[in-house]
Amino acid sequence: MSAPRTTLPWPLIALFTAGYLAPYLLPTTVGRLDSGLALTATEAGAVGSALLLSSAAAGFLLASRVDRLGPRTLARLGLTLAVLGYGGAALAHAVPAVVVGALIGGFGSGTATAVAATGIAAQPDPHRTTTVGLLGVSALAGAVYLTVPHLGPGHGQPLAAIALTALAVWPLTSRLPLATAHARSRERGAPLPHLRAGLLLAATLPCWSLAQNALWGVSGRIGLTQAHLSEATVGAVFAIALGAGLLGVVGAGALGPRLGRALPIGGGTVLIAACITLSASATDLTSFATGEIAWNTLYPIVLSYVIGLAASLDPRGRWAVLVGSASSLGTAAGPLTGSLLASQAGFPAMGTVLAVGLLLIAMPMTAVALGAGRRTLPVVEVRMEAQTYDKATAA
Repeated sequence: MSAPRTTLPWPLIALFTAGYLAPYLLPTTVGRLDSGLALTATEAGAVGSALLLSSAAAGFLLASRVDRLGPRTLARLGLTLAVLGYGGAALAHAVPAVVVGALIGGFGSGTATAVAATGIAAQPDPHRTTTVGLLGVSALAGAVYLTVPHLGPGHGQPLAAIALTALAVWPLTSRLPLATAHARSRERGAPLPHLRAGLLLAATLPCWSLAQNALWGVSGRIGLTQAHLSEATVGAVFAIALGAGLLGVVGAGALGPRLGRALPIGGGTVLIAACITLSASATDLTSFATGEIAWNTLYPIVLSYVIGLAASLDPRGRWAVLVGSASSLGTAAGPLTGSLLASQAGFPAMGTVLAVGLLLIAMPMTAVALGAGRRTLPVVEVRMEAQTYDKATAA
C-alpha cells in the first residue's frame, strides 16, 4: 500500500511566501525607486541588491541556528523586522531612510526564509511543499503587479505590500514549534552530509540566481524603454507571466520525482537561457510577453527542483538554508549586474552574456542532481524529523 499523503505545513508555506515575496517584486520595487525617488537606474538597482544581500546575510547567519533558537521565535523576529523595515521604507521619502528600511526588511525576509527552508527540509516530501509555497508567492506577486499601477505614483506601494504580507502571516507563527533543539540534541554538531555535492551546488547557485535576477531586475525597463510599453501593460505582462508560473509549478508538483532532478534542472536551465535572450532583445509587446511568460513558466519549475535537491542533501535543512542563502547572493547582485551590463552594452548584449553563463553552470548543477539521484535518500530520517516537527507544533 502507498503511504498516505501528509497534511501540508501551512504555517511554513505562509512563511515561505512572506520571505520570497521581496525577490518576486524586484522589478516593480526597483522601477518605483528609480522613478519615485529620482534615483538613477544603477542606484535603484544597487538599493535592490542591498536589500537582497541583507536577506542572504540572514540566511548564512541562521543556517545552523534555527533549531537552537526556535522556529517560532525566529519567524516572529523576521516578520517583525519585515513589517518595520519595509513599512518604514514605504513611508519614508529621504533616500537614506528608504535604504535603511530596505536593509532591515531584507534581513527580516531572509530570517523568515531560513525558518521556512529548515522546516520544509524536514517534511516527508520537501518538493511538494516547496511547489505549494511557490504557488502562493507567484499568485500574490501577480495580484500586486496588477494592482500597483492603479495606486498612483511613488516608491512605497510594492514595499507596503511586502510589509502587509508579513503582518498577515505573523499570527500563523503560533502554530510553529517554540523550540526543537531538545529533539535534535543528539545530532547537534554532526557534520554536513554530502559535503562535495553541497559545496558544488552552493557555488553554482549564485551564478544561476544572478542571471535570473539580472534579467528580472531590468525587465520593467526593457518593457518601458525598449519595447515602448506603458507601465500598466508591463504590469499586466508580469501578472500573466506569474500566472503561467503558477501553471508551471502545478505541473512540477504533479510530476514530482518522475523525471528525476537532473532533467528538470539541467534541461530547464538551458531553456531559461533561451528565454533570457529573447526577453532581453524584445522590441515589441509580442516578443517581450513571449520571453517573459516563457521564462516565468520555467523559472519556478527549476527552482522547485533545486530547492528539493538541496533539502535532500540534509534532512536537518542546513544545506537547504546555505544553498538558499548562496542563491540569495546571486539574487542580490542581479539587479546591479543587470543595470551595469544594460547601461554599458545594451539589453540584447546583456541577455547574451547571461545566457552563456547559464549554459556553463548547467553542467555542474546537472552533475549534482545525477549524483543525488544515485544515492538512497534518508527517507526514514526525514519522516522522523517531520514527526518531531508535527508533535512540537501540536504542543
